[in-house]
Order: sequence, then C-alpha cells, then structure tokens
Amino acid sequence: MPANLSPEYKAAEAAYRKAHDPRERLDGLREMLRTIPKHKGTDHLQADIKRRIKELSEELEAPARGGAARHGPSIVIRPEGAAQIALIGAPNSGKSSLHARLTSSHAHVAPYPFTTQYPEPGMMAHDDVYFELLDLPAIAPEHPVPWIAATLQTVDACLFIVDLGEPSCVEQAQAVNTTLAEKRVTLTASWEPGEGDGDPFALRIPTLMLANKSDCIANIDAELETFRELTGFSYPAFSVSAMTGQGLNEVGPWLFRALGVVRVYTKTPGHAPDKTRPFTLRRGQTVGHVARLVHKDVADALRYARVWGRSGFDGQHVGREHPVADGDVVELHT
Repeated sequence: MPANLSPEYKAAEAAYRKAHDPRERLDGLREMLRTIPKHKGTDHLQADIKRRIKELSEELEAPARGGAARHGPSIVIRPEGAAQIALIGAPNSGKSSLHARLTSSHAHVAPYPFTTQYPEPGMMAHDDVYFELLDLPAIAPEHPVPWIAATLQTVDACLFIVDLGEPSCVEQAQAVNTTLAEKRVTLTASWEPGEGDGDPFALRIPTLMLANKSDCIANIDAELETFRELTGFSYPAFSVSAMTGQGLNEVGPWLFRALGVVRVYTKTPGHAPDKTRPFTLRRGQTVGHVARLVHKDVADALRYARVWGRSGFDGQHVGREHPVADGDVVELHT
C-alpha cells in the first residue's frame, strides 16, 4: 500500500536527516511520528520510528539517571568541532594507532583484533579548528557490532582504514562494506551533498580511504592501485603511516576542503574581532546560520550584519541570507 506521506511529514524527515546532535535527532524522530499518516501503508515505518525513539531515549537518558547507557559506555557521541569523522576498518588495520597519532589520545592500542570495544572520541587539530575523530570497533562478520549504525547516524564522514600488507585485505575490506550494508549504511565516494534513496534511516557517508602501514610496503602507490582495481572501490585515497607519521599532515587539510568547512569570526561593534575561536559552518551557509550558532535569541532578533572578508567589501551591511566565506568577520546587529 502506498505510504502517501504528507508534506508536513516530509519536512520533519528532512529536518531529521540534517540533524547531527543526538537530542535534535530525537526531536526529529518524535516530529516524524507525530506527522506521519496513520494507515496500513506506514505501519512498518511507524514501528521503525518508535523503535528508534525508544533506543535513542534510553541512550540519552541513562547518564542523567546516574547509570550507564544500555550497552555500557555511550554509543551515541555528541558531535564536537568542525565535523565528526568515524574511523572504520577491519581487525588490525591500525585504526587505533592512527587515532592515537592524529589526536594525541590515549586510546588502547594492541596487536590483537577487536581491542576497541566502544566509540573513542578524540580531537584532531587543523589550523584553528578541530575535527572530532571516533575510533570504532573493527568491523567483521564474525564480530557483529549491533549498535554501529546508531553511532554512525551523527557522523559527517568516514576514514576507511586498510592495511595493504595483510594478505586477505581485499576480502576483509569487502566484508566491511557488506556488513555495513546489512545495517543500511553505505560508504560513498561522493563528497557532494545529495538526497537519500527514500529510506529516512539509510546512511550514505562520504568516505576517504587511508592505506595505513605504508612504511612496511615497498611500492605503496602500486599496491594501492591494485587494491582499488580488485575491490572496485572508488573512494578518494592516499597512503599514511601511524608509525612514521607519513601522510598524516594531509588528512586535516583534505577533510577541510572536502567538507567545505567555513570559518567565521565574530566581533562586537567598536571592538576587534575574536580570532581565537571561529564558528565553523559549511560552504553555502549564511549570516543567519552564524547568528544561530551564537544563540537562538540572537538569530530570532537579528536585523542585519556587517561583514569583512571575501564574501563582501569591508564593513558591508548584509541581511541574514548573505552567504559567508572562509575567514569572514561578522558583526551581528539585533
């Protein structure tokens, strides 16, 4: 039976897809349930929404009650920084070593599989912004991670870590994709924003592939090209080494460009701009988005802004729909 979804429901679904903060996603799910037409054609979708509301509510409410989350440590990590990036890979691909090197975290690293059991967040610096990197458990058919899709709901992108020195690396990497597909998660080579496939809970996550342990392979570029041919993977890729640091200084700049991160600095009238902590947005976002990041009340009361930078001439008066550019200084007037 056709679902015949209403415009109100479709708007709620679109808002849910755009939300990254777990509580915003929970609000979105509740709005989807409120607005969905109630008939047999939506029975399965209603049940899916109700299940996700229950699971996310329990995950968010458990720490507030003074207890642990349903699965022990939290599996839903609130996004921080300019973007949240998940490290995905097969057992012993070197995810945790890379995470530790990129973030200076104290993640447990060991030469045996499935060392990481729960999401381990850490912050990777790039210029004056930070990317939040999530080290996740290894993905393999013999070691299912039932909550992996819930954790990936909030991420902006993935780093797919592979060890080309592993004889079964092709089969392992293909198994990662197959296992994720069973959870309605697709790692995609496209970093351009796009619409979903009609399934509000299917994830399509832009992915950069990192060939780790490149210091152990004589001709890493040729090995990487062969790997791409055998797997059919078209993800953008380059080689790195957690041991020597080779290629790691390219990760931050690459993510910054691919995600279209825009840094905006704010100032109050008569004062110099605060250049220590920029607000981070995405390419195409506006002065109105900047105001909302400052405070909801500021966004609601905004009359106009003045900008200095590449998006206009210095001191230009603009409205809330004015798109900002990287490095802009914005003075908000309410």
